Amino acid sequence: MEAEVTQKVPEGPCEAAGQEDAAGTEQASLTDGESTSAQPAAVSNGEESEEGKEMVEVKIIWNKNKYDLKIPLDGTGAKLKEKIHTLTGLPPAMQKVMYKGLLPEDKTLREIKVTNGAKIMVVGSTINDVLAVNTPKEVIQQEVKAEENKKEPLCRQKQHRKVLDKGKPEDVMPSIKGAKERLPTVPLSGMYNKSGGKLRLTFKLEQDQLWIGTKERTEKIPMGSIKNVVTEPIEGHEDYHMMAFQLGPTEASQYWVYWVPTQFVDAIKDTVLGKWQYF
Repeated sequence: MEAEVTQKVPEGPCEAAGQEDAAGTEQASLTDGESTSAQPAAVSNGEESEEGKEMVEVKIIWNKNKYDLKIPLDGTGAKLKEKIHTLTGLPPAMQKVMYKGLLPEDKTLREIKVTNGAKIMVVGSTINDVLAVNTPKEVIQQEVKAEENKKEPLCRQKQHRKVLDKGKPEDVMPSIKGAKERLPTVPLSGMYNKSGGKLRLTFKLEQDQLWIGTKERTEKIPMGSIKNVVTEPIEGHEDYHMMAFQLGPTEASQYWVYWVPTQFVDAIKDTVLGKWQYF
């Protein structure tokens, strides 16, 4: 007992106060800790309440990745989306969840008959992905324009050079630089096609057709089926053009004609594209 008394006697007011402060701080820390832990408890309350509930194990498939997930069978589609958000970082609003069709948010997994091992497909992009894709239109247009400026003229491209290097056909119709004339009543002849063969163009206005004739055959093309007409002066021979009739939805369907006299270029484009007709 004497030893106990001796140990208690040295305690001064400062030490006692220090102990009280320490105890108070410890108590406050405990209180704060309990208060702080109460916040996550509210967030993870669903996880705690999962105990004793019937669970189902599913496989989430998103963006070529697979995730194993265990979730209450009586959880709703909305709850499943929250779990998917935790796994993938994909916000619920940007998720399209598929299981035997689009998964409803208001129904439980039990109601839609989700079973163990079920594969649930998720489609969607993260906000960062969307921002990366949604480049401002002005920027895209500038990039496209810059890319077009980088392209060399058509007449310098390899696919056209092999025809143009043959030189101007001897029997091609004469050109009149700076002039614009109506379509002639006779076929435009003496030009080349993409393979370097001779061809002629006949405009059958009464039938609304363009006839492209070669030595082998004549193709009769409805003018309404021609999607576009592309032209460019031939470098070094600007009084003649190379011209393409686009017969389908892509550039691969372009039918090229070389050495078209410049005075007929506007008349051909306006007639084929239906702006007006030259009778």
